[in-house]
Amino acid sequence: MNPTQKKVLLVEDEDFIRELYARQLTKAGFLVKTAVDGQSGLETLKTEAFDLLLLDIMLPGMNGLQLLREFKTHNPTSPMITILLTNLGQEAVIKEGFELGAQAYLIKASYTPDQVVNEVKNALYGSQTPPTTPSPTQ
Repeated sequence: MNPTQKKVLLVEDEDFIRELYARQLTKAGFLVKTAVDGQSGLETLKTEAFDLLLLDIMLPGMNGLQLLREFKTHNPTSPMITILLTNLGQEAVIKEGFELGAQAYLIKASYTPDQVVNEVKNALYGSQTPPTTPSPTQ
């Protein structure tokens, strides 16, 4: 494994979306692990360290916010970045996600997989990563 390669855990219960994002993130150079529900995502977080958690909120069993709350309770100083990825646009849910330490909140329907990958890059590298698409002002 490349020591500079960033590790991403993607927790998403919809097979098509999970495989699509995993493929795009892998193509972008990330080391990607996936989990199909909150419980298995939490188990993975207990055994491995990740640079970024890409987390769906609506999951079977333990939802994404419960997973995040549980993880933060046991790892309050974790430097892992969390991006919530969901179709829920409710303010209370968004607010709770940020209170639990999420750095970003992406509405699935509003982002293409490439845009999600760019959000992940921005979260991990900030302005160090050159944009992959020219800006419209050029």
